Amino acid sequence: MLTLHIQPGARALRVIGPHAEALKIQVPAAPVEGKANMALIKFLAQSFQVPVSQVVLKQGSQGRHKVVEISATQIGPEILWKNA
Repeated sequence: MLTLHIQPGARALRVIGPHAEALKIQVPAAPVEGKANMALIKFLAQSFQVPVSQVVLKQGSQGRHKVVEISATQIGPEILWKNA
């Protein structure tokens, strides 16, 4: 489970670092019709080397604060901190 703070409409997709109790990630996609959510899910699937179907948005589909579950990965969340 990851707690994230997403900033849609950014110039590039990148991990910024801690933001309150979450990890802040900038996503270039606009928050329209789920485009930012899908970009985030694809990024997380690639980072954790799992299929997109194993990345599930549990909370926050309409907001910036999100909880994401990634199943069956051998990679820990520290992989995202390395990119910050």
